[in-house]
Amino acid sequence: MPVVLAHLVSTVFLTGMIWTIQVVHYPLFALVGQDRFPAYEAAHSARITAVIALPWAVQGLTTLALLLVPPAGLPRGLVWAAAVLAALPVVVTVLASVPAHSALGEGFDAAAHARLVTTNWLRTAAWTLHSAVAVGMLVVLVRRG
Repeated sequence: MPVVLAHLVSTVFLTGMIWTIQVVHYPLFALVGQDRFPAYEAAHSARITAVIALPWAVQGLTTLALLLVPPAGLPRGLVWAAAVLAALPVVVTVLASVPAHSALGEGFDAAAHARLVTTNWLRTAAWTLHSAVAVGMLVVLVRRG
């Protein structure tokens, strides 16, 4: 049960963060002046990494633990759903977010910004669905108690 709880807490935290980033933070990028944008982007990248690194690591490690040693009574389908939904933000980050942030590090670029906002909806959806799966895992285990 502790692994499931750590998984749930980290996933829900990441879900809240990604919604804040998607709805509040990323749209504000367009309002930063061109002359100050590279410094703003660098500060954003450093600060957001500091906030999400630990919860994302916890989510990854608990996902791995659930795959390797699932708690008794936890349906494998839920564990695999969690694993797929945990992998999707990693893939989107590597293939889309990091390249967009790299481009934005050179200065504000409307096309890179649009790619970042658009592709980030995939991470937002994945973490949101992952939160639902994590809640479902806890519910199943509590009911089977």
